[in-house]
Amino acid sequence: MKKLFAFSVLTACLALNTSAQWKPAGDKIKTDWATQIDPGNVLPEYPRPIMERSEWKNLNGLWNYAVIDKGAALPQNFEGEILVPFAIESSLSGVGRTLGEQAELVYRRDFTTPSQWRGQRVLLHFGAVDWKADVWVNDVKVGSHTGGFTPFSFDITAALNANGKNTLTVKVWDPTDKGPQPRGKQVSRPEGIWYTPVSGIWQTVWLEPVPQRYIENLRITPDIDNHRLTVEVQTSDPVASDLLEVAVYDGEALVASAKSINGQPVEVAMPADAKLWSPDSPNLYDLKVSLRDGKKVIDAVDSYAAMRKFSTARDKDGIVRLELNNEPLFQYGPLDQGWWPDGLYTAPTDEALLYDIQKTKDFGFNMIRKHIKVEPARWYTYCDRLGIIVWQDMPSGDRNPEWQNRKYFEGTELTRTPESEATYRKEWKEIMDCLYSYPCIGTWIPFNEAWGQFKTVEIAKWTKQYDPTRLVNPASGGNHYTCGDMLDLHNYPAPEMYLYDAQRATVLGEYGGIGLVLKDHLWEPDRNWGYVQFNSSKEATDEYVKYADMLLQLVKRGFSAAVYTQTTDVEVEVNGLMTYDRKVIKLDEKRVSEINRRICKSLEK
Repeated sequence: MKKLFAFSVLTACLALNTSAQWKPAGDKIKTDWATQIDPGNVLPEYPRPIMERSEWKNLNGLWNYAVIDKGAALPQNFEGEILVPFAIESSLSGVGRTLGEQAELVYRRDFTTPSQWRGQRVLLHFGAVDWKADVWVNDVKVGSHTGGFTPFSFDITAALNANGKNTLTVKVWDPTDKGPQPRGKQVSRPEGIWYTPVSGIWQTVWLEPVPQRYIENLRITPDIDNHRLTVEVQTSDPVASDLLEVAVYDGEALVASAKSINGQPVEVAMPADAKLWSPDSPNLYDLKVSLRDGKKVIDAVDSYAAMRKFSTARDKDGIVRLELNNEPLFQYGPLDQGWWPDGLYTAPTDEALLYDIQKTKDFGFNMIRKHIKVEPARWYTYCDRLGIIVWQDMPSGDRNPEWQNRKYFEGTELTRTPESEATYRKEWKEIMDCLYSYPCIGTWIPFNEAWGQFKTVEIAKWTKQYDPTRLVNPASGGNHYTCGDMLDLHNYPAPEMYLYDAQRATVLGEYGGIGLVLKDHLWEPDRNWGYVQFNSSKEATDEYVKYADMLLQLVKRGFSAAVYTQTTDVEVEVNGLMTYDRKVIKLDEKRVSEINRRICKSLEK
């Protein structure tokens, strides 16, 4: 007992010492969640609920770091500690330093693997690293990855030490706006609608033990018309005799199950009265997926699915409408950029990550346009659970935001280099792959406006062919080509229908931008920006309701969806429904919610 007590005291002292060494960098505004961060227990939640195993180890926390010249040898000495998974430019990293395209960021930490993992393979997972990552374990190169928005993993088993004590090194290069890669709103010199760079590790890093042969990925496709749920189970080292089994549960009750061999998709016959997923009733089924050799279970994961369908159809007036589950639904939501004053791309806590989605629901919206950013897996799971449809943008890049002689239809497009085009295609495919199984994803958006827009017809066609279960919005507010499922207009500040497409759904991809400056909640006290600005919450709310009434009239004329700018203030933009630090809801939530719910139900029979 004395030894146990001594160990507990030592552990507590070490934790306190670790916390004392770390503090947020800079003097910018912060969220309340930033004060809740424990450097020894950062974002401890399981990072991938769509495919979950019980055994895993979180590697978030304080790592050693050094900034070196691009191309220099890995350092022997380090400058200090950085809190992973917060980008080096962020306050919560504890560093708050711009990296730049002529430098590389090197991380290092030691880790141990539990003794009970012996005999298993060990996977090293990264939620996202911006932009190019090279990884070593015990000075053995285990892999590289390019792409700032998608998860990747390496089998590091052969590089691990027998005694379980190991060293992990990660080197990152991120050219921000000096390269053609997808980057969204990041620029070297932030101003206006362009924000601080995000470099390095910005999502959870974790270890996972798996059997010698294991389930690598799931691709889940619902079909409500044929009462079928198809689960493609990708395995490592597949064997024809492997038996794949999927069991579907509604709570504790087994609803349906099916099996396959020879690597065939598992096709589960669902009941004719299966519960459908919608914003009003976000019904989810639990899945248990197993890989068997005869009766022996080799590997098993927990997942979930929803029965739902996204499509378009003409209404009684001949207007092409967006449909959910074969019924017209006006999809209405905010432009959500997913930025944080303290963590930049990374929410300070899981509670914070959930908060923006919950508030979107409270405001009466049924959709979110995730604007030129990809979120961690848990964000999409929360949208699945709460019932929020997601329009997913591809992060823009290359000569972003340069306009290419924009015309309303078929303007001159950007000609990308072969390297730039290959980078775009690789990352867009990876984004679609990692998000495919989330029920909430309703629309893919390959381009925003004309920011890096190229080969629009070809890219839109490929996107639809690769995933025919979702709608494709080929260019939100950009050079418009007659392809995809919708024509998307942008107009600020008031809604306006200046074009209409009788063959596709016509949507308002951005409008609004009503600004309200709140003195103690500004990123930069002397610099702020909005399309229109008001002096009080009542004035801003009145303007919002006025625009919403205008939108209701335009629904009758042919709009089938709309996106309001935006969820929160972001850096010097002050046109959010909430302040950047999430401490103040700027508009009258009750009034906004009432009119929003009317808009969302405007097409119901």
